[in-house]
Amino acid sequence: MFEVNGIHHNAMENEKLLEYAALAECSSSHPISKSLQNAYGKEIDRSRVTDIEEISGHGVVAKVDGTTVAAGNSKLMKKLDIEYKDCHSVGTIIHLAIDGAYAGHIVISDVEKPTSRQAIAQLKKAGVEKTVMLTGDAKAVADKVGADLGVDEIHSELLPGDKVSEVEKLLKAHTGKGKLAFVGDGINDAPVLSRADIGIAMGALGSDAAIEAADVVLMDDDPMKIAKGIMLSRKCISIVYQNIVFALLVKAVFLILGATGITNMWGAIFADVGVTVLAVLNAIRALRVRNI
Repeated sequence: MFEVNGIHHNAMENEKLLEYAALAECSSSHPISKSLQNAYGKEIDRSRVTDIEEISGHGVVAKVDGTTVAAGNSKLMKKLDIEYKDCHSVGTIIHLAIDGAYAGHIVISDVEKPTSRQAIAQLKKAGVEKTVMLTGDAKAVADKVGADLGVDEIHSELLPGDKVSEVEKLLKAHTGKGKLAFVGDGINDAPVLSRADIGIAMGALGSDAAIEAADVVLMDDDPMKIAKGIMLSRKCISIVYQNIVFALLVKAVFLILGATGITNMWGAIFADVGVTVLAVLNAIRALRVRNI
């Protein structure tokens, strides 16, 4: 979750700067864009926005009411050769330039979900050996959030391609039977979701690209569901193995009994139907997973 908690070095009114930022970012489904729109608090009139150009890992450039608005990180300002002012606040900094002139920046803080820390703890309890954060946010923000959540390793200020490179390194470093799972929601996460052994998209916030690329889609944004999904999958696999072993054993026994004449065809049919019923009843246990 993200929320706006500061506007600095702006000559125009805060509301006007937020309006420009929200409109310029209106086509993006990224949580930061959503936070700008929430802070603006008014209905977005998309007809006012034209010539939208989203620059991956940098930000967006668009025309709002005919005025060119650039909204993004410091990399975007450098790319456009616009002199900007640094911010010492902890958070994600969205710099804005209006018609090529620096107009100020907006500070957006990443508000941790109440269950995030518990979710990391449950993942480790479930057998996850290592948790790694890959983010495009500033190092100060990433380090603070990662430390609060108990993440083992943090990589910040990454472009989408950098995230893929980091995942490649993690895959090469691990030579055991373990699998690498990546959880993401943005369009920039789609390449990594495809490359990881298991891609998990947060469906409530996820972009269409992330959902399409993922192997698993969670239908809300509660990180606790990741650990619950692991428990459910393990229980389902266990039930499948139980049913296979049980069915093969019963059929083998009745095959021997039928061959030796101890039982007849009706007994074998009854046993076959009985195995099916018991397998179904056993499978129903998958519907009940204890809360974590």
